[in-house]
Amino acid sequence: MNSKENIKKIIIKKPLTLDCGKTINNYPLAYETYGKLNEKKDNAILAFHALSGDQFVSGTNPITNKNGWWSYAVGPNKAIDTNKFFVICANVIGGCMGSYGPSSIDPTTGKIIGTNFPVITINDMVKAQYNLLEFFKIDKLFSVTGGSMGGMQVLQFVANYPNKTKTAIPIACTASHSAQNIALNELGRQAIMADQNWDKGNYFNTSSSPDKGLAVARMAAHITYLSKKSLEDKFGRKLQERGNLKFSFDADFQIESYLRHQGNAFVDRFDANTYLYITRAMDYFDLIKQYNGNLSNAFNNSKTKFFIISFTSDWLYPSSENKEIVIALNASGADVGFIEITSDKGHDSFLLDIPDFLKSVKNFLEINY
Repeated sequence: MNSKENIKKIIIKKPLTLDCGKTINNYPLAYETYGKLNEKKDNAILAFHALSGDQFVSGTNPITNKNGWWSYAVGPNKAIDTNKFFVICANVIGGCMGSYGPSSIDPTTGKIIGTNFPVITINDMVKAQYNLLEFFKIDKLFSVTGGSMGGMQVLQFVANYPNKTKTAIPIACTASHSAQNIALNELGRQAIMADQNWDKGNYFNTSSSPDKGLAVARMAAHITYLSKKSLEDKFGRKLQERGNLKFSFDADFQIESYLRHQGNAFVDRFDANTYLYITRAMDYFDLIKQYNGNLSNAFNNSKTKFFIISFTSDWLYPSSENKEIVIALNASGADVGFIEITSDKGHDSFLLDIPDFLKSVKNFLEINY
């Protein structure tokens, strides 16, 4: 793995009072940009990443040497065309790719912060990233977009800053985390905390880390990103090796081997404490509660033009939850469009090469530019 020393960062000196009541300042926010900011500074798109993402949206991630998480969507002549648009993406606070998070060093002690890091929210993440507008001297963004947790940040951004973006594209997301999703996240957190190497989050002081727990958390989450049909089509009941069952607990089935691979690969690039903090932030997300039980109040003052996108086979953030956002936007008098994309790839559809999805994003951006 390459060094993180060359990651672009700004140090945010302005104090930020977090929702938990603690205040942070002089903290790093790591970011990456794609394309070029024009003279009018009206072509900027702020992209928000999901749980396991980072600032490396497109091209090759210099740390992992893998493709950026949204390589299908962002780049020259792609859906989000970097020949036209200036795309900014930050690693969220709480992240582990250079922004202030549990793997950062506490300047007062010289030690890694670990679970002394404050519990954060989606709102805290968005407020920290707002500093990028001031850094680039952008008065108003052309768009904010993101899928899953990225979509939550889109909704929070427009609620916080009603007239700071011309358009908004929340994808495959929700206005409040469901009981099912809180339960699934808790499963992942408990897997990490049950790993004896977790050591109450102080594993940085040892030669071990809770890799097994984090791998299991990733395996469980990865199942939720797919659909039953995509699993059937790709794996079915196919055996890992030709022949008969081994009658053991080795990976007999291809799906077992695939999940183990996903879990082990994740451990190489992600911090276990970050997984705890970010899933907690997602669980705490409840824009409806923030606006006293009326979601439409979150958007009352906004002139932003919305385009909500969901996928037919997404059972993690189903179309019904995306439609609730559309209903609330309509009730607030907002300009809103909605499309449900037919895909059998599940929640992960927003990260994949789904032509109807990519075409819809491209058309919406170009019509409004």
